[in-house]
Amino acid sequence: MAGSILTRRNVAVLAAVAASLIWPLPAFADAIDGDWCLGSQTLNIQGPRIRTPGGTDMTGNYGRHDFNYVVPASEPGAGAEIDMQLMGHELMTLRRKVGATVSEPENWRRCRPTS
Repeated sequence: MAGSILTRRNVAVLAAVAASLIWPLPAFADAIDGDWCLGSQTLNIQGPRIRTPGGTDMTGNYGRHDFNYVVPASEPGAGAEIDMQLMGHELMTLRRKVGATVSEPENWRRCRPTS
């Protein structure tokens, strides 16, 4: 009897582990650092340093899987809060907040070298 309970328990644990492996959740890559592209726009994050799509080098609020900053006065959209969230090794979402209005997420991808 104890052997069958142990076997059922093992099966339940294995089923839970298998379900957790296929359940669709955001996958976090190692870090948000690097070059990101959306069409012709690019940005670069290195720790708390960012080169914005407008070309400004500045400091923002760095988290290993997220980053945010306020668009500087010298760029279009000045004053908007930019929030970025790493969604996987190749995908980062970016939202713009102006007042109480938050934009739909933009899907930025890691930039690829061109030859």
